[in-house]
Amino acid sequence: MLTKLLDLDSKRRNAILNAALKEFSSQEYENASTNVIAKEAGISKALMFHYVSNKQELFLVVYDYFSDLIKKEYFELMNYDEKDIFDRLRQSYLLQIKLSEKYPWILEFNKLSRTTNSKEINEELENRSRKEHSSCYPKLFDEIDEAKFRKELDIEKCKQFIFWSNIGFTNEILDAIRNSESPALNYELIVEKLDGYFVELRKVFYTSSNK
Repeated sequence: MLTKLLDLDSKRRNAILNAALKEFSSQEYENASTNVIAKEAGISKALMFHYVSNKQELFLVVYDYFSDLIKKEYFELMNYDEKDIFDRLRQSYLLQIKLSEKYPWILEFNKLSRTTNSKEINEELENRSRKEHSSCYPKLFDEIDEAKFRKELDIEKCKQFIFWSNIGFTNEILDAIRNSESPALNYELIVEKLDGYFVELRKVFYTSSNK
């Protein structure tokens, strides 16, 4: 989608995109306020609508921009040849943290796919969904090395437990990013905490030879 918004300098463009992603993901399309988006981005509403023609176009620009960004800076950088689930998760976290530093609401992107009261928006989202499904990426838990798990464990239930803990830690990281008064994260501290977290998970799920 061609739009003046994407031609802006990166600082102003990202301010608008971040503000819009935050508002659309937290309030849903119908309730999202373009006044709030403009104020959060630090520009006037009139100027914002110089870059995009209306709320619908802004929403679709945000959707497409972050969809492409996630493909290029997350999915295409993930190494799914890594079969150890905790090493794969660590890799996933590091990529997510890197993205979240610049785009604090990017991990809420999936909320933009919610059904709206707009027939036009729903049709656009459906078209995008079909294209995305035609080029699916592997899932995080696909083809992992199950031989490393303790023999008496139910592997599928273990995956679910690990998934739940993964959500909890992701939310903790997001809170740290969004609530930080400093523009720069303590990256080393987060990675140290992350590595300690995986040490304990290996103790719970893996055989002694694989910890």
